[in-house]
Amino acid sequence: MDKGRFSLLLLDPGEIYFEDFSGTFIPQDATRKTYDVKRQEGRLKMCSKSLVFEPKDFTKPLIKIHLKDCVVIEEWKGSAKFIESKNALSISCKEYIEMLESNVIAPYQFKESANFLFVLNYANISNCLTMIAQLHRASTLPSVEQSNMIAAIVHSRHSRVSFDPLWLDLYETIMLETQADKVCPLNINPGRCVLTNMRLYFQPYNNVEAYLVLKINLNSIKRIVKRRFLLRHIGLEIYSSNSTASNLPIYLSLRNQNERDSLYEALLDQPELKLDNLQQDVITLQWQNGIISNYEYLQYINSLGDRTVNDLTQYPVFPWIISNYKGEELDLNDPSNFRDLSKPVGAWNDDRLARLLERYNEMAAPKFIYGSHYSTPGFVLYYLARLYPHYVLCMQGGRFDHPDRMFNSVADAYKNCCNNMSDFKELIPEFYDTEQEGRFLLNSKGINFGLRHNNVKVGDVELPLWANSPKHFVEILKSALESDFVSNNLHHWIDLVFGYKQKGDEAIKANNLFYHLCYEGNVDLESISDPNERHALEIQIMEFGQIPKQVFTVPHPKRIQQPQILPAKTSLSNQFNLKTTFNSHKNTVSHLILSQDKITSVGHDSKLKVFSLEHNRQTRSANIGNMPLSSCVQLPNSSVLVIGCWDNQMLLYDMDYGRVTIDILAHEDAVTCLTYGQKCQLLLSGSSDCNVKIWKGLADNPKELLLHKHLDHNSAVSCIRFDPEENCFAVGTEDGEIYIWQVRDFGLFKKYNLGSKINALDYSPDGQKLAIGTENGSFQVLEVNTGMPVFSKTLQSNVCSLKWSGQLLVIGCQNGLLSLWDMFEVRLLLEIEAHTGAICCVAITTDKSLVATGSQDKTIKVWTTQSDSII
Repeated sequence: MDKGRFSLLLLDPGEIYFEDFSGTFIPQDATRKTYDVKRQEGRLKMCSKSLVFEPKDFTKPLIKIHLKDCVVIEEWKGSAKFIESKNALSISCKEYIEMLESNVIAPYQFKESANFLFVLNYANISNCLTMIAQLHRASTLPSVEQSNMIAAIVHSRHSRVSFDPLWLDLYETIMLETQADKVCPLNINPGRCVLTNMRLYFQPYNNVEAYLVLKINLNSIKRIVKRRFLLRHIGLEIYSSNSTASNLPIYLSLRNQNERDSLYEALLDQPELKLDNLQQDVITLQWQNGIISNYEYLQYINSLGDRTVNDLTQYPVFPWIISNYKGEELDLNDPSNFRDLSKPVGAWNDDRLARLLERYNEMAAPKFIYGSHYSTPGFVLYYLARLYPHYVLCMQGGRFDHPDRMFNSVADAYKNCCNNMSDFKELIPEFYDTEQEGRFLLNSKGINFGLRHNNVKVGDVELPLWANSPKHFVEILKSALESDFVSNNLHHWIDLVFGYKQKGDEAIKANNLFYHLCYEGNVDLESISDPNERHALEIQIMEFGQIPKQVFTVPHPKRIQQPQILPAKTSLSNQFNLKTTFNSHKNTVSHLILSQDKITSVGHDSKLKVFSLEHNRQTRSANIGNMPLSSCVQLPNSSVLVIGCWDNQMLLYDMDYGRVTIDILAHEDAVTCLTYGQKCQLLLSGSSDCNVKIWKGLADNPKELLLHKHLDHNSAVSCIRFDPEENCFAVGTEDGEIYIWQVRDFGLFKKYNLGSKINALDYSPDGQKLAIGTENGSFQVLEVNTGMPVFSKTLQSNVCSLKWSGQLLVIGCQNGLLSLWDMFEVRLLLEIEAHTGAICCVAITTDKSLVATGSQDKTIKVWTTQSDSII
């Protein structure tokens, strides 16, 4: 259906379009002879602040009459004999606007006072005039009172509209119905939102949309994100693969936060809804591993920071990357061609920064370094004026910017950002979007933006010499964004814009402090009772730009250097099989040592067991004391085992002689965990007495233990593990704390608190991350240096054990579930019910061909895998 030339962008930002009427516009100079030639058939649009007449003839301009400029609005009582109908509206105004003459996008033409006559074909003039008179009355009020009166009119009018049940299928049931606004750049369109057990509907109150009702199948919705709209937490953005929605997210704003949250919860309660929640959990780790690109990760972080293309006040922000826009060639292997990503734009130029800081130091509170922001609606449209000239006209009252102030040259724009005392803007995603091929740089619509100071007409954006076309330019920028230099430094920029350097003391240290109204929470708008003051603050905040929602409160981890891209794997369900089961323990199996030919285990039955995998039978059983055994380690190149016991002892058991050679009262409470470092030749023991003790001497004499150091903790030690290089070791405790100790001097390197007992932990092969399982069923991957959780998943049951080897991570849970994860692609490979009790220990062979599990159900199981399906 042809919707004509009218759009909400022809209205003032935020203006509401109600309805239209078929009618005829009679120009004031029309006579009996010229009537048939001069009259214009079309539709009269009634809007909250204006009346707009849209002629059917595309060569005629649309006429927009602001209600505030109207002197007279009344029913026509004239007597022109060539006008048969008396059902006409007469308007006298001080000024009116002509738009889109000959359907050409151009600055609006502002005309002097005039009289208008509109003959309505079907609508009753008395009924229409009542509503128009109310809106005219509102236009005479101060802005705040005007907004309140219009809101009351809108609410009254829309509350009388109900959802048409004929849109529903036979078995659909309405779960929730509410009013909502569809948010688009620079405008909103009110309507009714209806949730059923099968679909989400949006029915606009007017006919400006291309559809009568928007239908979104619940099973097509992939993501639902709560948004902040106009400083209030009332937005909801819905990402869907539904063809009706053109694969674009629909952005809704509700009347208040409670209604938004009610719709959000109601959506999540629908069985038909299948969200891609896993993708949200794994994205940072996938980025680190190189599964997703820097461009995709920046899109994701922008979304987390409440940035969306549907809202120009919170448009996605991307960094300047390249610093060389004058050379004929661009070498992406030369670091000098790149911007310093550890500094905000305003800190690039030392001289400019010095002047800004001098002003800052002399300033009264609240202080700021930069008086303008890196992203505002004006800056976004500065870049996109050629692609969306109608947006510019909407935002700037029907006018384009001065030709010399437009985005005419990439080099000039970068130069201004380097030197200008009030220009600190970053870029937008379009600079790196190769699918759009840089079309925003071309004046493909042939818009007349005017002449520059040198009498040159504004045309396409001037590109650097190293780019031969907009497509080529964007491709080079995308390559630069994905380069090793950017991958190694992008985390610094994320810290500035979305992370811990965004505000507070860290922002001051990083010279990253903006005007206080840019930060959410600095002004409590809800507490301001004066509506005029509140309205003024809202306008200020919109114009100054908004800092993204803070996504990270700790330093963001660095991307892994040149990750090894491995082929995608399928499910392991056909490659993971039970090889054998041993059930000779009489109580819980607490620890396993697995090799290609045998399993050594200890249990709460005080037994040490050895099982031959080659002969599928037990080859040794030894009674080690009278208390449960908690752990054991095999000393390298030796037949000696070190065994931890609940009677506070550590025992050295010689497999060759079949006896305990040494028993040491190691702790004041049960020994809970042991680990041995082959490189550093140190044995670590953890205990319920809150201590970790470091022992040495075993390398020289496997029958001698010497206490070297002890480290205190705040609660019982539950698990302990060396990193692969044995430079550090991690300790998990019952109160949820993780300690990272340095082997060099046994100093505390890092300390983190997860809030729940740490049952198991293990280092990644590169030593940069820790996999952690807790008592509350949380499974996390923690960046060691920053403490940032790069992956988090809540499992069905408490995590009791885990082991990380290569890409493979094996997890055993209290409910007997065994899961295998590919930690490169960050996806679940397999989950099976392996035991009837808690899986207390897991082990993997070096080639990952065997996995062993020991359980509270007294059994040990050995599983075979096809190793090439895992590695």
